[in-house]
Amino acid sequence: MWRNIRITVLLLVLAVVAVSAWLDRHRTTSWRRTVWVGLYPLSADGSAIGSEYLKQLRETDFQPVEHFLTDESHRHGQSLNQPVRLLLFPTPAASPPALRAGEGRLGTLIWSLKLRWYRWRTLRASTQPAPQIALFLLYHDPSRQSVLPHSLGLQRGLTGVVHLYAEAAQEAQNQIVIAHELLHTFGATDKYDLQTLAPAWPEGFAEPQRQPRYPQSLAEIMAGRIPLDMAEQQMPDDLAQVLVGAATAREIGWLRQ
Repeated sequence: MWRNIRITVLLLVLAVVAVSAWLDRHRTTSWRRTVWVGLYPLSADGSAIGSEYLKQLRETDFQPVEHFLTDESHRHGQSLNQPVRLLLFPTPAASPPALRAGEGRLGTLIWSLKLRWYRWRTLRASTQPAPQIALFLLYHDPSRQSVLPHSLGLQRGLTGVVHLYAEAAQEAQNQIVIAHELLHTFGATDKYDLQTLAPAWPEGFAEPQRQPRYPQSLAEIMAGRIPLDMAEQQMPDDLAQVLVGAATAREIGWLRQ
């Protein structure tokens, strides 16, 4: 009997989550009103470098992401003056739950529920109005972490866990990563080969009709790299070298299907 009760409770929780996810998608991709995004910075490793970096962060540091999304939304025919507003919140008391490498479907599901609970507790602890989307920015000391963990942006739950470098020289690259993960929360999908990381043609190319096809001069935001030839790509320097392609614009509701 208790087994049946546990299964029933789990199914009810999943049903509530599914309905909530549908409502979240509708509210954040109708583009009738500005979507408010909360940025929650944390030191990923507890280092002095990370802690000092957090102290000097300002909301204006993230304006290039706002401007990029505004310009790209207008390029795709949207009329909303400011589609996204980024707000900097205080550092949370605890870090978000980590998704361990190799987790199966059940483990990933449990992690996503823990992340939702963490999000709810974090937003509830603030005296400021709760944002619609929450991005937890985990800053790493570059001398300790040469390769960052994989960042995640989840449309179901409107939450992102974003790994970044606590270094001024990396701020332009950080902005690209933030924009990429934020667009995941709106429903955008990755547009690169998961094995080679090469942008997938045509949806992962900023200019898929360019002749000759290579070299490209820009990166599609959800592909993340500029294709130079069939085997070589390079990271863009900043958001000036990035655009939102038509496939991504359709996924997030900027273009009709």
